[in-house]
Order: sequence, then structure tokens, then C-alpha cells
Amino acid sequence: VQLQASGGGLVQAGGSLRLSCTASERTLSSYGMGWFRQAPGKEREFVAGISWTGRSTYYEDSVKGRFTVSRDNAKDTLYLQMNGLKPEDTAVYYCAAVFGRTNYVAHKEAEYDYWGQGTQVTVSS
Repeated sequence: VQLQASGGGLVQAGGSLRLSCTASERTLSSYGMGWFRQAPGKEREFVAGISWTGRSTYYEDSVKGRFTVSRDNAKDTLYLQMNGLKPEDTAVYYCAAVFGRTNYVAHKEAEYDYWGQGTQVTVSS
């Protein structure tokens, strides 16, 4: 599965962005999906994840109430709506996929099998 993340950019603190993730050559409807991010000099960290049906979601504590993960299986697209952005949200954001029709939401890097190339999000103060 080849994933393509898009939607990143430069935004002022308090602003919003919506990231998208699509797949080439394969449907994402049977995959759990997640968003990770990596800031300069830091390890990649989990941000949000969603089960294959979209019924279950899981968020890293610092983004709860600000970010919303969703998916449209008819369009084979994963989204991350980011509101109330802060400078500390600045990072390269990656989407990831793991095959499995389960309500469990993977939230560790090692649990995911496929990764996108990342999209840069920069939040200015």
C-alpha cells in the first residue's frame, strides 16, 4: 500500500489545517489508519488513529479536543482536522496503515505496516 499525505502548510497559531491521506492501487477500507508526527530533533510520535469502520478513534493527550481523525472509505481517504494549532504542533505529519478489521486502534509505530511520505505542518507564533 502506497500512502500519500497532503494538506500541510504554514499557519498562524490558533489556525486550522486539514490533512488528507490517500492510497494508490488499493482500498483502505480494511485498514486501521493512524497519524504520526515528527518534530525536528525528536522521535516520531503517535497523534491519532481510527479503526477500519471509523467507529473507534484514539488520540494522543496533547491533541485531544483540538484534532479530529476521520475517514471516508468510499473515497479511500483518511483525514486529520487540526484546529487551535500551536507552535509545538510543528512537525512532519505521516499517515500509516495496518491491515485488520478490528475495533482496536493501533497507536504504536511498530503496529503499522505502511507509511506515507509525510507532509510538513508549520505553526508560527
